[in-house]
Amino acid sequence: MRIAKITATTVTTAALALGLAACGSSQEPAASSPSAAAATGPKYAGKTLSVWRLGDSNPAAAKYMEELNAAFKQQTGADVKLEWIPWAQVADKFAAAATGTGPDVTEIGNDQVPMWQSQDALTPVTDIAREGDRAQIPQNLYGYETVDNDIYAIPWGAGARAVLYRKDWFEDLKIEVPKTWDELVAAAKKIQKEKGDGVDGFAFNGGSDANHLLAAFAWSEGGEYAAKEGDKWVGKLTEPGFAKGFETYTGLVSGGLSGKANLTLNTLDIRKRFANDKVAMYLTAAWDLSGIEEDSKGKLKGDKLAFFPLPAKTGGVAPSFFGGNDIALWGGTKEADLGKEYLKLATSKTWADRYAKEGGLLPIYPDTLATLMEDPAQGPFAQAFAKAKAFPADANWSEADATKAVLQNAARAVIEGKKDAATALADANKELEEILNQ
Repeated sequence: MRIAKITATTVTTAALALGLAACGSSQEPAASSPSAAAATGPKYAGKTLSVWRLGDSNPAAAKYMEELNAAFKQQTGADVKLEWIPWAQVADKFAAAATGTGPDVTEIGNDQVPMWQSQDALTPVTDIAREGDRAQIPQNLYGYETVDNDIYAIPWGAGARAVLYRKDWFEDLKIEVPKTWDELVAAAKKIQKEKGDGVDGFAFNGGSDANHLLAAFAWSEGGEYAAKEGDKWVGKLTEPGFAKGFETYTGLVSGGLSGKANLTLNTLDIRKRFANDKVAMYLTAAWDLSGIEEDSKGKLKGDKLAFFPLPAKTGGVAPSFFGGNDIALWGGTKEADLGKEYLKLATSKTWADRYAKEGGLLPIYPDTLATLMEDPAQGPFAQAFAKAKAFPADANWSEADATKAVLQNAARAVIEGKKDAATALADANKELEEILNQ
């Protein structure tokens, strides 16, 4: 594995919000037939570009890709071979492609860029990343994507998290939407009293994506996971800010707001419990809504659900993780020039805004983002993303976060009474440093 120095950028954009109301194109792109393409003589007529999209297709996403690819065909003459990679298969598909044959172009999670770049699985796109419309994309959105001063992916859409809650329960019990942490705790306890002990007032996440919740608590207390000092990562888990956030996080269970039996559940597991009337509130994003409707067999729809920004225990709104999806050029592509043409089209303002709007993500262009701060539905995400931060931008973060579950194990040890918090965090800090500095 080739380890490269990561250029980490602190994410503090002040006016970013989840984008379901982004500006779209006023004109539908016209599809071009093969004969028409040949007649006009576009440069890449007769070529085919392979493209991976991540997740499962849906009607909106399928329509977007059909129209994007038609516009690409009209512009270049090239066809697109599109493949959807289910989330559960992404890691294995990427690993296989890194040592064999991969796509020409792929969607990729922004925090996955350092890891796959370190394995030479991505081709630099520095020459196109800041040209044209992309010059408007805030520089700090390139924090994960920049390695040794080269850019390996272009932001396509981003996301923030907020608290999803049972609006119908709040209305029935005459509970106001919490604006402070104490109000959230009081609301959770009232719901548990009325709905029964088996209900999580606010769900603890101890699974694969647990750090999205823990980070919100830690960052709101001024804590950090680690910082780059010279050429080495130095763990910050034992410092007061992180320790206070960790205490709030584990306190969800020790304080009774979430059941001890649910220590290893991730967002997907919590979503299913929420859909079955076992959770009142949890931290997630808008993409869970369709799954909840399906899991509840149509009983829980949008009129019974709503979001509010997670209150920080110290006051105000807790920071959200700066998540997002990028689009990148695969390392082994033989169609680099054609692939760059695809990236340029997909990340132009028209198509990137549509990608965000139709995919339930945060638009990356500032003027589109600014229109959402006061949006009734999207305001919670706007407020959360105003303080958005990122995990350590290192190729080995995924190993600490998901593979070895360093913080999840530390929290579990504390909750189960196997370690005190100070010991658990000291042990986790040592392990985190070892992983990041491999």
